[in-house]
Parts: sequence; structure tokens; C-alpha cells
Amino acid sequence: MKNVIVTLLLSVFLFSSCMVTKTNVGAFKEIQGKTYHYSSTRQAWLFWGVFPLGRANAETPKDGDCQIKTHYDFWDFITTLLTVGIVKTYSIDVYAKRVENTINQ
Repeated sequence: MKNVIVTLLLSVFLFSSCMVTKTNVGAFKEIQGKTYHYSSTRQAWLFWGVFPLGRANAETPKDGDCQIKTHYDFWDFITTLLTVGIVKTYSIDVYAKRVENTINQ
């Protein structure tokens, strides 16, 4: 029984990274610059992800050019595990790019 539990936990940790969605908004992909973490939030769901619990409102840059990454991380797994799936959360991260202005002289 112990081997089954260990195998199950390892599977969840190893395969949870497959649950990633990245969405580029505006001209994020075309902009040259260094990517940085802009903001983050969590979206909660009831009954194994059937009913949303409110709406997550992540802060986004004023120009609207960003990348939104939705993923299932360790703390989301712990929340789901402790509530036996009644409450399930997903992490939402927003990334933007810092444009470096260079002046050629």
C-alpha cells in the first residue's frame, strides 16, 4: 500500500507540469526585451473543477502586451488534496517584457 501511495504522489508531481497554458496577449511575442513576472493570482473551483468560485482578476500592464500562464503547482495540489477535490485551485501568472532603449551614437 505504501508503494502505491508513493507512486501516486510522484506521478502527480511529475505530470502536473503538463497542465500549463500560455497565452500571448497583444504584441508580447514580437516585443524584444527581457521577460519579467508582472503579477499572479489563483482561480478557485468547486467540486473537482466544475463550478468557478468567483473570477480571478490578475493585474496586467497598461499597454496590454503580456503573457498569461495558467498552471497547476504544488500549492494547488495541496489545496486539492486537503479538501479531497471539493476545492481546486489553479495558479495564474502574468509576464511582461522590459524594453531596453538603446541609443546609437
